[in-house]
Amino acid sequence: MNNQVVFFKDLGLIEYKTAWDYQESLLAENINIKTTARKEGNDSNPLILATKHYLLFCEHPAVYTLGKSGNINNVLLSDQELQEKEISFFRTNRGGDITFHGPNQIVGYPIFDLEKFYTDIGKYLRNIEEVIIRTIADFGIKGERSEGETGVWIEPGILGKERKICAIGVRCSRWITMHGFALNVNTDLSYFNNIIPCGIQNKQVTSMEKETGEKINLDEVKQKIRKNFEEIFEMQLI
Repeated sequence: MNNQVVFFKDLGLIEYKTAWDYQESLLAENINIKTTARKEGNDSNPLILATKHYLLFCEHPAVYTLGKSGNINNVLLSDQELQEKEISFFRTNRGGDITFHGPNQIVGYPIFDLEKFYTDIGKYLRNIEEVIIRTIADFGIKGERSEGETGVWIEPGILGKERKICAIGVRCSRWITMHGFALNVNTDLSYFNNIIPCGIQNKQVTSMEKETGEKINLDEVKQKIRKNFEEIFEMQLI
């Protein structure tokens, strides 16, 4: 790693499809740069390519999103019920299964050229988990990894008490990433009752508010996440 510069944008409350299209446009720009460099024979050193890194934060109106290998049966509502409850639904091209996005949840979308960091998706996912683990630790919450399950969990090793606080699902094309993580801060957890979150049976979902018993300042959490991204990925947000 070499102290990469990353452009940060907080998109605020934004429709899921609008944010998805924006990510796709940033990914496409970077892929076009790589494709042109390859045609011209200038892609031998990825570090000199003009690709750009971005870290996007946002919140979404209520929406369920299904990963490309997800099971539609993990959505427990009919199309009509989704419409009645004013919840959107999208099939996506990220990894993972079904999850929920909504207000008071911090969603983060890193669009990184991993060739300028490391070409290791497993390491990338573990580092995003570490960002969240360190962030919630600052609020007195002990986050952990659950073996074989991507994301950040509370008490993953205690049967019946396992609960997920942060879901992670990504896409990577030509080592350019998109999609990312969703950290439940003051999220309305009742929405998770309408799905089998991440396709995992008999495990709960939680939030920072539920774990601490008090409302959490979203801006403070965002600042912690930014700091931890800079430290763990050895990068500079501007």
